[in-house]
Amino acid sequence: MLEKHQSKKLTRCSVMCFYPQVLQPLYRMSIIILLTLATTVLSWSGRDRISAAVLDETIRVAIVKSASEVTVAGEGILVTNEVGDALVLSLPATVKPGKDCLLVDGRRFRRLTFSASSAVFVNNKPYRGLAELTVTDKGILVVNQLPLEEYLVGLINCEISSAWPIEAVKAQAIIARTYALNRKMARTGSPYHLESSVVDQVYEGCLIEDSRASRAVLETKGEVLTFGGSIIQAFYHSSCGGRTEASENVWGTSLPYLQGVECQYCLTSPTGTTWEYKLSLSEIEDRLRAAGYKVSGLYDIKPGAVNSRGRLKQVVLLAAKGGTAITGEQFRKAVGYGLIKSTRFTLKNSKNEISFSGSGNGHGVGLCQWGAKQRALDGFGCGEILAYYYPGTELQKLSEIR
Repeated sequence: MLEKHQSKKLTRCSVMCFYPQVLQPLYRMSIIILLTLATTVLSWSGRDRISAAVLDETIRVAIVKSASEVTVAGEGILVTNEVGDALVLSLPATVKPGKDCLLVDGRRFRRLTFSASSAVFVNNKPYRGLAELTVTDKGILVVNQLPLEEYLVGLINCEISSAWPIEAVKAQAIIARTYALNRKMARTGSPYHLESSVVDQVYEGCLIEDSRASRAVLETKGEVLTFGGSIIQAFYHSSCGGRTEASENVWGTSLPYLQGVECQYCLTSPTGTTWEYKLSLSEIEDRLRAAGYKVSGLYDIKPGAVNSRGRLKQVVLLAAKGGTAITGEQFRKAVGYGLIKSTRFTLKNSKNEISFSGSGNGHGVGLCQWGAKQRALDGFGCGEILAYYYPGTELQKLSEIR
């Protein structure tokens, strides 16, 4: 059959000579189609490169700090040392700090890296990517290195609920991505880019991933908020209690897109209503001293000035060995974010016990998460939600700014 077909083959020139009226237009059409297909293929290959660039973006998250012991386990784990040599370790492995080294069953290592195709379990929590263990002067540091987009999927249900309206979940994915990349740029050369707590963004690995979290990350893949072409500092919080805060009132730095906006949307949320807490003066003193404040014989606390958002600018500490004033945010951080939920509070001293009454939850800067939920319920899209809380910013793809 091959020889038969070969005997009947015609060159392009001979075909065009035999059927000039019919085949010449068809030939021109075929050329056009081929060029169109080639352009399409090139276009899609460009998109693939953009997607690959987004997927190749990694992030390093400190998931354990200053630990006296760390347990690592998992199936199909690859273990390597500081020079990349593969090791044979019995799993689960118990790692302890030594003098400038890590100790596992009496063996000494400068660094250990654990990776798996599914997940590495660190202190019984599963993490995607790899877990890198090193020793510091305070104990063991564990850094989880993984693709940024996978980190975001694991983060969603730590920060909000993926069951919220999908536009609110997508807004969370975008600001979490933006925040992470901003921190990565700011901390270039550091052992890690982010902490896994409220210091940065709450992250507990891949245990509570779900399809809605994955959908929100996928539908916003590579999208970040920018101002003047640069990735912004995308601060956010749980609920503002009525109005978001200006960045200079919390950290002393004024940012044009973080000047505060009216927000009544969070007032019906569980965290938007008032909260109360009581602490003894002795317990407050202990917490302040643990945070590095030299306070001795604390006998009273007085509220300082209140800013236009109703938040305490200062808290005055009265002690036997002299008084001092610290900012409301410093006081909140020292006493505990989970106890003093925001700087929008009043206080009263009664029999050496301070009663705190306040509203809102978090520092109040940037996006109000519960407010975003309500705006999504009201029909606003994630772009509209973000534009409201970060005025003047632009939603862009990473490929557009790199």
